[in-house]
Amino acid sequence: MDSAPSQALARAFRLEQFRDYLALEAGNSPHTVENYLRDVRRLVEYGESKGVRGPGDVTAALLREFVYFLKDLGLAATTIRRQVSALRTYYKFLVGEGVVARDPSERIESPKRWRTLPSVLSVADIEKLLAAPNTDEPLAIRDRAILEFAYATGVRVSELVGLTLQDILFEEGVARGRARGVVALYAREIRPTLDKGVGRGALFLNARGGRLSRVGAWGVIKKMAKRAGITKRVTPHTLRHTFATHLLEGGADLRAVQEMLGHVDLSTTQLYTHVDRDYLRSVHKSYHPRA
Repeated sequence: MDSAPSQALARAFRLEQFRDYLALEAGNSPHTVENYLRDVRRLVEYGESKGVRGPGDVTAALLREFVYFLKDLGLAATTIRRQVSALRTYYKFLVGEGVVARDPSERIESPKRWRTLPSVLSVADIEKLLAAPNTDEPLAIRDRAILEFAYATGVRVSELVGLTLQDILFEEGVARGRARGVVALYAREIRPTLDKGVGRGALFLNARGGRLSRVGAWGVIKKMAKRAGITKRVTPHTLRHTFATHLLEGGADLRAVQEMLGHVDLSTTQLYTHVDRDYLRSVHKSYHPRA
């Protein structure tokens, strides 16, 4: 996307006037002027591919798509930050000149605000992780229940350790499949042997009979990941992200995953689509005859 836009588009987007503004009014160096112009030209070319004929046609949604497009190209976060800065400067200029009435760049997130997703486990890694506890030991059955439940529900670690016996509705199948079975086994056979009367109804107890802490849950997952031979860092949040990503890879609806994760804002759930896009690209590259 480094070809220059047509003269008609350059005029429509006021690129010469923007150059003069940067150099003469804003007093930028020639290097900065050229960088900013190149960044805006990139937007013009992207917009042209979407049918945009002038700066007033550019919406906030299109700008977000453009920024994610740059990310997909593999540009460094520093480069994309400069691109976002250039777009904000450009639209400030256009609003000041009365060319556009609104600034669609106001709500663009720059890379410094992007939340970085933890690594996601493959299905094979998940299987190894869930098989890691030696279920001949009582605490290992608890550990297996923790792992199965976390992966089956995408629960936050604070929610995991905050669960009580009354929260789990085994008859209604709120926790599905193997997770429900292993949690039921733990609750029926193992938890009573751990309970010293100080657990206050908590589902998951530690070896002393108290409620399992966040640090304790983290320790269980870290220990089992190491035992499973998984070299990447694995945390409770890794299982939450893996839960969401595997659902999306399997074709789950984004809003359904939003509901399961408890996200108020769909844009938070949409973070997972970046992982999903990586997966789709890898599948395309592996299996498409012309890839």
